[in-house]
Amino acid sequence: MKVLVVIVNYRTPGLTVDCLKSLAPEIARVGDVQVVVTDNKSPDDSVAVIGDAIKSLGYGSWCRLIPLEKNGGFAYGNNEALKQYGCSRDACVAHSTEELATQASQLPKPEYIWLLNPDTIVLDGALTELVRFMDENPAVGIAGGRAVNRDMTVRNSAFRFHSPLGEIEGALRFAPVSKALKNYIVAPGVPEKPEKVDWVSGASMMIRREVFEKVGLLDDGYFMYYEETDFCLRAARGDFSCWYVPQSRIVHLVGQSSGVTGAKRGAKRRPKYWFQSRARYFKNNHGPLTMHTANVSWLIAYPAGRLWQALRGKRRDDPPQLWWDFLRYNYLPCNR
Repeated sequence: MKVLVVIVNYRTPGLTVDCLKSLAPEIARVGDVQVVVTDNKSPDDSVAVIGDAIKSLGYGSWCRLIPLEKNGGFAYGNNEALKQYGCSRDACVAHSTEELATQASQLPKPEYIWLLNPDTIVLDGALTELVRFMDENPAVGIAGGRAVNRDMTVRNSAFRFHSPLGEIEGALRFAPVSKALKNYIVAPGVPEKPEKVDWVSGASMMIRREVFEKVGLLDDGYFMYYEETDFCLRAARGDFSCWYVPQSRIVHLVGQSSGVTGAKRGAKRRPKYWFQSRARYFKNNHGPLTMHTANVSWLIAYPAGRLWQALRGKRRDDPPQLWWDFLRYNYLPCNR
């Protein structure tokens, strides 16, 4: 198989069906592509709606729906599909039924895996450009495409790894400091041509199968957020580079399931799992000392940044009670 596309759905059946519709022309162009939609035990009619759409639209020859037994998060939902196609260091994986286990042994291994969010619209060339880039650059392990909004304005989808200095810059947002720490800004300017980056958005991430075989699957200890950052860092440590490919474009309707990003981000408090994911990333990859350094850096810089913006008469579109939630989820035992 050339490409396996994995889409994880949770309570967004309409968006998932729209994503499949936009993906269909690209599959016809590339050929030898299979799509797996996993559903993270959505408490709505997602399974019925998506299943009926696959049948009625005639997508059954290239698209499968796998209802999962629990909502284990984004990484878990992807991993359950990847395991069935042998995309891991442990090719023989346990499945919940003999039927799945038998099926897994018969499924072909893909050359590339495209992780695609359900709240995306695949634009012309999105898949073909990523496949072309990976084919032409065999040393590249991961490639991510350009994300745009509904109005076609460009979103950040190419990033640097998080660090204590990057936490200071992001929390403070003070021009002289940002200039001094320009090499640590997590979301720098968006490149206009293919460029090597630290990590790319998991909304559109093409991964060579050998990366999974060497570094393992996504860490499903992350419920949501930071899992793609963690994976790209592990891949980099395994000598696989990550590239941003702007010729591949998707519309990303961000935050439709979680509300953590997108238009809703300033309207609701950030969930506990976001802080847990952030802490896991720093602790697992850089150790407790760096994690606490990053935490203290943010806790000091954020109020200063809020004060600076207020003095300038500008409003920050931050979630309510962000500083307090950061403190309590990281350091108050009853909330950890």
